[in-house]
Amino acid sequence: MTPFPRTRHLGLAVIVLGVHPALAPAQGAAPLPTAVRRPVTDEYHGVTVGEDYRWLENWSDPAVRAWSDSENAHTRAVLDALPARGAIAQRLRDLLSASSATYYGLERHGGLLFAVNFQPSKQQPLLVTLRSADDPSSARVVLDANAFDPTGGTTIDFFVPSRDGRLVAVSLSRGGSEDGTLHVFETGTSRELGDTIAHIQFPTALGSMAWSGDSGFYYTRYPHPGERPEGDLHFYQQVYFHKLGAPDSADAYVIGKDFPRIAEITLTRSDDGRHFLATVANGDGGEFAHYVAGPAGRWTQVTRFADRVTRAALGADGFLYLVSLQGTPRGKVLRVSLERPELAAAEVVATQDSAAIQGIVVTPSRLYISDVAGGPSGLRVVDLRARRQIRVPLPPVSSVLDVERDDGDAILYLATSYTEPPAWYRYDPVRGAARRTALFVTSPADFSDVEVVREFATSRDGTKIPMNIVRRKGTKLDGRNPTILYGYGGFGASEVPYFSVRRRVWLDQGGVYVVANLRGGGEYGEEWHRAGNLTHKQNVFDDFSACARWLIDHDYTTPGRLAIVGGSNGGLLMGAALTQHPELVRAVVSEVGIYDMLRMELFPNGMFNTTEYGSVKDPDQFRALYAYSPYHHVRDGVKYPAVFLRTGEHDGRVDPANSRKMAARLQAATSSGLPVLLWTSAEGHGFGTPLDEQIAGQADAFAFLFDQLGVTYRPVAPGRPVP
Repeated sequence: MTPFPRTRHLGLAVIVLGVHPALAPAQGAAPLPTAVRRPVTDEYHGVTVGEDYRWLENWSDPAVRAWSDSENAHTRAVLDALPARGAIAQRLRDLLSASSATYYGLERHGGLLFAVNFQPSKQQPLLVTLRSADDPSSARVVLDANAFDPTGGTTIDFFVPSRDGRLVAVSLSRGGSEDGTLHVFETGTSRELGDTIAHIQFPTALGSMAWSGDSGFYYTRYPHPGERPEGDLHFYQQVYFHKLGAPDSADAYVIGKDFPRIAEITLTRSDDGRHFLATVANGDGGEFAHYVAGPAGRWTQVTRFADRVTRAALGADGFLYLVSLQGTPRGKVLRVSLERPELAAAEVVATQDSAAIQGIVVTPSRLYISDVAGGPSGLRVVDLRARRQIRVPLPPVSSVLDVERDDGDAILYLATSYTEPPAWYRYDPVRGAARRTALFVTSPADFSDVEVVREFATSRDGTKIPMNIVRRKGTKLDGRNPTILYGYGGFGASEVPYFSVRRRVWLDQGGVYVVANLRGGGEYGEEWHRAGNLTHKQNVFDDFSACARWLIDHDYTTPGRLAIVGGSNGGLLMGAALTQHPELVRAVVSEVGIYDMLRMELFPNGMFNTTEYGSVKDPDQFRALYAYSPYHHVRDGVKYPAVFLRTGEHDGRVDPANSRKMAARLQAATSSGLPVLLWTSAEGHGFGTPLDEQIAGQADAFAFLFDQLGVTYRPVAPGRPVP
């Protein structure tokens, strides 16, 4: 249903890479603004907590906007003065413009293959149909977001074709806001019907819909003004039914009034159109409930939050398939009859494996399980009749990003690695072989000189933490390599191998790029996740610092040549790393990060995060949050590393006030003489950012880090590494 493989919380998964201490803005350029201190205090469970910059939370205050504009002006003056920035931006544009189109979110309906197509020459993607994955020349544009909005500010959030493929519903949002409006188009003519549903999704709980025949569809929606208090209008998501041609005011309530305030609902439909599934998440901490409806439209609850069933899929054989963590932290697969959907009557169709289950896809006689083992991922196939299980051969240290049904029992899957661009493969269980389709990305950058090494650091409590080290072959371990350490560690999201042509910019200059598979993610299953959430969050930060020390101890780099990078929940990681161990790194790039953990839940999306982070209302969780909250652990007079904070004005997932407050506090506190920069874009959390804005942001980050790590940028032609 969603065109881009993404996690709700993950910021831009791009290589964001910072200003030399002696390099000041050009003569007459904007100086670093000063944020006025306005002390306030709060009391939590008998503990008094003070801060000076709460006034920066109020974006409607002209003084806050003026301060933010001054920060932007200062940051632009510093970054634009870096001599390599222009060349880096051009290199990025050359690499991207010479790459081929990328296809995401393949779905087959009515004999057509629907897909989102991103072309490097376009600011935003296209929704297209193809006859097959082997015939890209048959691509026909259903919706061009660039033509729909010539400014390039509108993006496709998700699309859902009708069962016969005649119609397709598309959520569109502007400015990176993820505040989506549903539109309906005729596939064959691209004509838009008059049916629209405003605010079908918002970052607090993404939207979803499922067609019911060709007469209408189920969809998720938020309360309308007047239905609940204003503070609840981005909560209490419910399911309604819309009949085509009718005004949305006539839509009928279906289910959800008794769901939690922080419910997040995903809707799917069986292939035959007879059954529907509603997956209800209790916020973002990994608890799910599942409901099914049959042809009569009566909804039945199958699982509850306490049952520890995380995923579900409607089969073509009259069964509902469920991934259960009950007694099996890496997951087993159950199934129950849709005629009698009772969890107590479930049978096991796939037992727990050594790898943790990430997703399931059911075809008429096969169950496909995508899984992950410490970072690299795999794909196994279960014969539902004979119960035999085999694995689809994949290259080492690679990943399967998406699996979609094709004809019969065949599937299409998207595979990639750190050195191989994404390609769609077709697997036919009858032939027992996978072959690459014509939907593959060609890259102008040659990665044949690059290798990936898997190593393990030992965290404070003895846990082994995997690292994927991407380096050029023959890299000398002399402690002089400029190195980026990237981490996320949260929400059960696994950091699997992925290809980025942009990474070539770093590698060309002798850089080493490292991805850490931290606790809090799902790389080893639910136990790995639980060991890094709620009151165990400090484990994530310990894991990350252990990886940094390992790179230093094993002569990859030194603190003066080490940078750390992360976004969103990974931005929280950056904040904790720089406040807990400022001596370990020279530079930090943190995107759309969370830094004030005590007020996080007061923002709409922050409330959804409480099932992952905890709440200050709980005494134990408050103590854990306060113990690491980055904003509250900035200390005056400490020599902090160079820091580049990036945020988006329209970010509905992480309020940009976090970055404003953190920047002001760091700028006032640091004694290192190294810069603390803040940049606020006109975008959101990172999804739907126009290509030009992406290139500009990545050029800023690369230039910042090259400068801070003492790397003299040497221009290189596309496809040719620096000798």
